[in-house]
Amino acid sequence: MVKTLLSLFLVGVFSLPAFGQRRENDYYQLQTLVSAQAKTHSRDKRWRPDTNEVVLEVTGLTSLEDGRLAVAIRKGEIWILSNLEGDPKNIEYSLFADALHDPMGLVFKDGTFYTAQRAELTAIRDTDGDGYADEYENVAAGWGVTGNYHEYTYGPKLDHQGNFWVTLNMGMGDHAYNGDDLWRGWGVKIDQQGKLTPVCSGMRSPSGFGANQQGDMFFTDQQGNWIATCSLHHMREDSFFGHPWGLRSPHSDKFPTSQEVDKLSPGVPWPAAIPRVKNLKPPAVWFPYKKVGQSATDVVLDNTCGKFGPFAGQLFIGEFRLSEINRVFLEKVGGEYQGACFRFRSGFDSAVVRMDFSADGQMYVGLTNRGWSSLGSSSYGLQRLEWTGEMPFEIKEMRSKPNGFELEFTRPVDPESAADLKSYRMKNYTYLLQAKYGSPEILTERNDITDVQVSEDGLTVKLTVSDLRQGYVHELNCINLKSKQGDALLHPNGYYTLNKIPGLAE
Repeated sequence: MVKTLLSLFLVGVFSLPAFGQRRENDYYQLQTLVSAQAKTHSRDKRWRPDTNEVVLEVTGLTSLEDGRLAVAIRKGEIWILSNLEGDPKNIEYSLFADALHDPMGLVFKDGTFYTAQRAELTAIRDTDGDGYADEYENVAAGWGVTGNYHEYTYGPKLDHQGNFWVTLNMGMGDHAYNGDDLWRGWGVKIDQQGKLTPVCSGMRSPSGFGANQQGDMFFTDQQGNWIATCSLHHMREDSFFGHPWGLRSPHSDKFPTSQEVDKLSPGVPWPAAIPRVKNLKPPAVWFPYKKVGQSATDVVLDNTCGKFGPFAGQLFIGEFRLSEINRVFLEKVGGEYQGACFRFRSGFDSAVVRMDFSADGQMYVGLTNRGWSSLGSSSYGLQRLEWTGEMPFEIKEMRSKPNGFELEFTRPVDPESAADLKSYRMKNYTYLLQAKYGSPEILTERNDITDVQVSEDGLTVKLTVSDLRQGYVHELNCINLKSKQGDALLHPNGYYTLNKIPGLAE
């Protein structure tokens, strides 16, 4: 017993941050609004008489202009939460809609809520103004539903033209194709008249998606068979992302056949697979396994114009297993998106499934592990993430250059440590496109940093890097880099997916 207590003490001591080291919470503070440990009471007379606890397993989330928050939950209900400032015990809950089949997203547009149920995109309205929905309209359907437990329908999200997008999870386990799983593994667009257009295929479990600042749509996929590790993809017409399941649905000859992809099932490195498979598109960003999450979820644009800190215009990515949020910087090279991912904020109470920004620049974070395993103290909940106003020392952007990378920082660097070649390490690797579950990092090689140039203002560092490899993840570790004030980087690693080297002839 004494030995066990001593071991726990030592683990606790050695897991503490070094003296003076800053923490994520110094810059982005978490407030728990709802958790499985605290009962949440409805002030609404329509709430079921047999219980007063709202099990807020969040699957959809949208902030309303009047400061309220609408939440879709796993058990098929939509709740409106008000009085969100101050003591969470005073939050008021009003049931808006129920009897939904696994809603997996929530949008509010022109006085109407929209959610994707298993078999349709549904518009939900309160036409008599009593605060409770009385009209449920089927906006669009047309995809298959077999009853397999894993056939989630995610969304919707809106693009800049006002179109709805929905992503369709493929079935799992012993799920024999019987002709009823049409468009599973696809991203589909639904116009304002309800017309459904299948756009892109090759998805496994696209549980999160959203628009970037330019209005282009991106989705995350989760590691599994044919999916090497979690990834972020640009959704656009006629693109194929690697998983052959959806290719059994009727499609144009711009896509490969499932038989063509199956020939690669033993495993081919991604850079070699791209020229062999018609319209196969690599991810804009790979999330190296466990280094930047294990099961990516939602995609949310920082559109707060600086209210949430220095990352305006970048994407935040939810993480299920590790209960955290990661960050992505994107750029276009040769007409295609690529970029870098970074750790951002850990320590949420449960799996991060949905996120949304309030008008004042705070991020609401909806949680539920839905019976799967995730880190944290709760199985579901709602938390709020707020920037303290203090500037973290981070790699803000990591841009590709013909001979290396350009790093932009949120605060000026210490010139001496920034100019030292020993402050940086880099290696590169890729993954297998294979039928087996996931992929290890393969074909790993070291990159030498041969020159460093620090800008006069200390905000930019240019690294000259040897042996760049197109189609490979380039992992950067800033070992001893300090800010001008002597702080270490809050997150010293960046992972750039170098699909194209600028200026390199194709």
